[in-house]
Amino acid sequence: MHGAVNDCDLIILGAGAAGLMCAIAAGRRGRRVALLERNAEVGEKIRISGGGRCNFTNVRVSPENYVSQNHRFCTSALSRYSPADFIAMLEHHRIPYHEKKLGQLFCDTSARDIIQMRTSECRFKGVALHTRCDVESITKEDVFNVATKQGAWNAPSLVIATGGLSIPKLGATDLGYRVARQFGLNVITPEAALVPLRFSSEDLARYDGLSGVSFDALVSCRDMSFRENVLFTHRGLSGPAILQISSYWKAGDVLTIDMLPSIRLDEHLLALKRKGSKAEVGTIVGDLLPKRLAQRWSALHSWSGPLNQYKDAALLEAAKTVHGWRITPSGTEGFAKAEVTRGGVDTAELSPKTMESKRVPGLYFIGEVVDVTGWLGGYNFQWAWASGHAAGLAV
Repeated sequence: MHGAVNDCDLIILGAGAAGLMCAIAAGRRGRRVALLERNAEVGEKIRISGGGRCNFTNVRVSPENYVSQNHRFCTSALSRYSPADFIAMLEHHRIPYHEKKLGQLFCDTSARDIIQMRTSECRFKGVALHTRCDVESITKEDVFNVATKQGAWNAPSLVIATGGLSIPKLGATDLGYRVARQFGLNVITPEAALVPLRFSSEDLARYDGLSGVSFDALVSCRDMSFRENVLFTHRGLSGPAILQISSYWKAGDVLTIDMLPSIRLDEHLLALKRKGSKAEVGTIVGDLLPKRLAQRWSALHSWSGPLNQYKDAALLEAAKTVHGWRITPSGTEGFAKAEVTRGGVDTAELSPKTMESKRVPGLYFIGEVVDVTGWLGGYNFQWAWASGHAAGLAV
């Protein structure tokens, strides 16, 4: 540790979406806030999200859009800071935005607009922002003491907004979990979520050469289903539907993929047969699926010969392979490719209204470090804003 000891009302570790929001909400209430960030810049995840345009929220947000051991935990914070509240802030700052599919909202120009909005509000509210500030130790006697290479800070309240383990190249660490354990809080094992899934070696050989092929699908696992695109990669499957289901998938689970959710292939094949069509099953499927995928499916299932030579039962079986492709991934692509982290600080340890630890007064956890994981599509940012706001009103 170097430098002087600074007294303040509140120390926030992490200047990402949740930490910035908390700093602004607390600063508005006249709290003296020290916001400490280990990276050279704030809001690194904001900057890269949504292809650089930041999918900052979703117009339709409910507790059902979140994965947690207690999926009702997020209800209080989300109800007190809604997507409309964040949109109002954007409009106040005249930041243009647009809605894409499924209620997803993006900046028109750049994610940097949101970062600049947040940092300017921090400055306006008197928040002391310190970047390149690595934490060396955290202790608590009468107050919390956070020692860093830039000095030390004392405060009666400490907010942990350090995020999860996803995207380590942006500086992700396990600091938040270490702090939780240091103070005796339970941590649900962190796992990669919103992440591509990998093929087994057998399936890798079976589907070799399909990398880049994308198709609309309904993907199901553990009583959850998502309909969006699926993308073959060099190592497995990705695309929005796969990223969504990955937050529910666990090792050994089977995925069921309906590759033609818009039509009933069995009815389609039988109707063509009745009309006397002599087209091959593979040719018909090739008109409905990407050509490379249809060709591979024809080869794998030995679809050859004209339609009128197939018995009805064989056509029904052919349709089943398309509507009910079953595959068991060997694992995920890990934290390096994960958009978020599933698991984290156990919600049973925290107040849903304030995000404060039930057993350590003055200690708060917000954002991704908590066991609340949103769906793809702006839900994780909304949780960051809402949980940060909840803690900022309480500290």
